[in-house]
Amino acid sequence: MTALASTLIPAKAQPAALTISDPPTGAFLDSLRPYGALPLVIAYAGRETRAGYHVTELKAGRFSGLDCGANPEAWTETFIQVWDVPGELQSRMMTVGKFLAIMDKVARDVGLDPASRLTFECGDDLGVIGLYAVDAIAVEPERVLVSLAPRHASCKPRDRWFEDNGIEKPVRLTEDDALAEKAIRDAVSGCCSTGKFPSTAKCC
Repeated sequence: MTALASTLIPAKAQPAALTISDPPTGAFLDSLRPYGALPLVIAYAGRETRAGYHVTELKAGRFSGLDCGANPEAWTETFIQVWDVPGELQSRMMTVGKFLAIMDKVARDVGLDPASRLTFECGDDLGVIGLYAVDAIAVEPERVLVSLAPRHASCKPRDRWFEDNGIEKPVRLTEDDALAEKAIRDAVSGCCSTGKFPSTAKCC
């Protein structure tokens, strides 16, 4: 009987890592919906949000511009600003459900493009605000942990060249890397100079 009873006791739930990195807004929100009752914790800059954190601002924007190869760019982006503060004694972490209710209200009142790029703005009342992308989502037995990675400056023509050629772009350039990449950009990617545009179109 003891052996039978033990087989009926559910095993402790193991964390489930969702393979989702830098997702668009809609995919990120959809991935959270099954876990509305769990606390939502956000990890950024080597720390986790404290119990008093809250969403202080949500922005939905449409942008257009030129990259450094004089190529036109257009995109939509959703910005979620998180103010990371301790909160009062006995404060509880925001649940996934409450977070989704906030996002759903913004979608109704302001409008959100599900395909828009998603950027988190995180900081406390002392430091400088940082820009982050979703790096991973882990569903744990007692919480959902959203891990963020910093958004870095980048050269879009160079990034497209690496993507088109199936090459993983380096995270941080050495001086030798920079010289090699300058040759790539000048010869192939169109960064700062192209055959289609005169030298006055160069960005640098």
